[in-house]
Amino acid sequence: MSKIYNSCISGLGAYLPEKVLTNFDLEKMVETTDEWIRTRTGIHERHIAAPSQCASDLGQFAAQQAIKNAGLTPQDIELVLCATITPDMFFPSTACGIQNKIGANCGAFDLAAACSGFIYALATADAYVKSGLHKHVLVVGSEVISKFIDWKDRSTCVLFGDGAGAAVVSRANDGHGVLHTYLGSDGAQSECLKIPAGGSMIPPSAESVRDGLHYLKMQGSEVFKVAVRTMDLAVHEVLNRQGLQVSDIACLIPHQANMRILKAVGERIGLPQEKIFVNVHRYGNMSSASKVVALHEAVAEGKVKQGDYVVLVAFGGGLTWGSALIRW
Repeated sequence: MSKIYNSCISGLGAYLPEKVLTNFDLEKMVETTDEWIRTRTGIHERHIAAPSQCASDLGQFAAQQAIKNAGLTPQDIELVLCATITPDMFFPSTACGIQNKIGANCGAFDLAAACSGFIYALATADAYVKSGLHKHVLVVGSEVISKFIDWKDRSTCVLFGDGAGAAVVSRANDGHGVLHTYLGSDGAQSECLKIPAGGSMIPPSAESVRDGLHYLKMQGSEVFKVAVRTMDLAVHEVLNRQGLQVSDIACLIPHQANMRILKAVGERIGLPQEKIFVNVHRYGNMSSASKVVALHEAVAEGKVKQGDYVVLVAFGGGLTWGSALIRW
């Protein structure tokens, strides 16, 4: 029987574009107000990529920081995984773009699980490392959602922001690291959250552009109900696998969708708000990038310390959901 290794996150990085779009800026673009946005979402501002920036550009900067923080060089990376729903193009993969821009010499591919993407990619990297196939896997969540938003639709344009985060998943020498991951999906609810056109179902055409089918579409009330239920399920799933209780969680890093969802998840799980890391007010919903950027900030701010049990949890289009239990 082959040896099973442990995996850990050895380095983290994040990148936020320079441009900041505040709620007051949005008041000039769409029929909304700062108060309306803050009371319903908790979001105050978000970062927006420059017209010349694509997902691999944002991912490059986050990746370079994560590799440096891990004490490695790009030549040490044996696989690049990129979670994104806003790729540079259908193919080549955005991961290949990042691999080239950082100067790595390895395999690379994308994963599409919407807002759950980073956890899906983390679970994949964890499996590669635990199997012994690779020692260091780079996982990137990078999104430029602003380029797929209808800025006349106030139900969606106020929610999202651009950004990237990265983690190096490495072979661990002790009991710390990624203990368990859990992934789930329900394709029957795919209508809740999607970008309808651009694929083989509705190929690009003058009609699809005219009808706004290349913009993100969301059924907010349905997404809210599924988000709270599935994130509660996913948190308990990884805790049960390790024989832990909710009280053992030192820090919960949830998908930063909006403040109402974060509060509802905390109440349903039974976790005090002070144990839930929140940065949605600064960045909005960055889809696959949100969890890893939040984890990067939580570690930097001392909210996550060595020996802590940390849980990452997310839901997204698909519908998808997932969680990861980490001993820091």
